[in-house]
Amino acid sequence: MPREFSRTLRINAQLQRELSTLIRDELTDPRVTRVSITQVSVAPDMRNARIAVSLLGSDAELVAAAKALNGAASLLRRALGKSLKLRYVPALRFVADEALREGDRIGSLIRDATARDRAQPAIADDIVPAAPRPVNGDGEG
Repeated sequence: MPREFSRTLRINAQLQRELSTLIRDELTDPRVTRVSITQVSVAPDMRNARIAVSLLGSDAELVAAAKALNGAASLLRRALGKSLKLRYVPALRFVADEALREGDRIGSLIRDATARDRAQPAIADDIVPAAPRPVNGDGEG
């Protein structure tokens, strides 16, 4: 009977859970205290994993957090090896997830545009209807 999810998807979810716990409990670096893991993508050969992280803060803080996590990648990989039953624990590469920030930026642009549209009078209200043309007796105008 086929499984509901592929092995890669199951490992992605398991790595996300385990890494979130390890980052919260094991790392003491203040740059990574508020980090959230938004996505984990393991290569089909299970040798490499790309982990997207997000942070409520400035872009510089997000880049610094990703850099700090990359520095702690070997420690995290070793801890994963103890808790996971995998033949190969993938090499971890942390990247800053800009998608949430881009979504917030686009959302604010849309909110600003709709606010400007509401503040301006509608174009249809400014148009004065033309006076009706007199109609000749034969129906031509």
